[in-house]
Amino acid sequence: MVARALDAWWVELGRPDPYFVIEAGAGTGTLARDVLAARPACGHALRYVLVERSDSLRERQAGRLPLELPSLVLGPSGPDDEGDDGTRSGSGPLATSLAGFPAQPVTGVVLANELLDNLPFLLVERQGDKWAEVRVGWGPGGAEEVLVPAAPELAAEAERLVPAAADGGRVPLQHEAGRWLRRAASSIDRGRVVVVDYADASPSLAFRPWRDWLRTYRGHQRAGHPLDDPGSQDITCELAVDQLARSRAPGSDRSQAEFLTAHGIGDLTAAARSGWEAGAARGDLAALRHKSRIAEAAALLDPTGLGAFRVLEWSVG
Repeated sequence: MVARALDAWWVELGRPDPYFVIEAGAGTGTLARDVLAARPACGHALRYVLVERSDSLRERQAGRLPLELPSLVLGPSGPDDEGDDGTRSGSGPLATSLAGFPAQPVTGVVLANELLDNLPFLLVERQGDKWAEVRVGWGPGGAEEVLVPAAPELAAEAERLVPAAADGGRVPLQHEAGRWLRRAASSIDRGRVVVVDYADASPSLAFRPWRDWLRTYRGHQRAGHPLDDPGSQDITCELAVDQLARSRAPGSDRSQAEFLTAHGIGDLTAAARSGWEAGAARGDLAALRHKSRIAEAAALLDPTGLGAFRVLEWSVG
């Protein structure tokens, strides 16, 4: 489905060659591997750039897909560089890995799947007619919350975002997500930034139980309080779309179910159902793959689960 979306965006851009896809927070390269395996129509023009700051994860990427030197995929970084500039038309797909965004803007797409919910954020709480910042201290029992009066600029920001917040209501201030969006947009001269994540709006977050949107996970299961056993669990926070919009308003905000439906998941599911019905009696590997695709599509479209993810898109250029 991601390969189909990349093809659609490539066509909208006029089929540029080279066509860059920058996957931010690429991890071990699983998504990149699967996109290339889907053989997108843009493949001959495709330059896939995996951006991952973890050295150990970048090392594991090489075991999942062939990686080229950055200069071959992105072109020379300066006038003194020698060798192939990597911009020959029709030479894709090519993939490379970097610790950060490319130095020069390119034409294509920045894609971030479940990345921004992991970025650091500030947490504030309404206390009567004032705001407090929730910080972390160390007490006899270990890490603990410490509430201090919010700095004037933080209190003013929270008041602008959720002036009607109830006493005890909490809201995240996601400055790092806004900075990331501005940096991502600056890496594209023409194309789009696409973010897939759980998301809501600041007023809604303030009226929901804060442990509902500030979640922890360990071994793919919900875990305990964010300050329990530091370093042993992942901490995630739903995106506040209205805060991101202060950096740059998205041109599109829809559910993952709507996004996948628009890019033809129904056709793929129908084809898989036909394949399963034709091969169910045999029960061979091909038939089982069709059956698996049907179940996977249902999970991706489930409005109470993955289908509720938001897909935010910003056009650039």
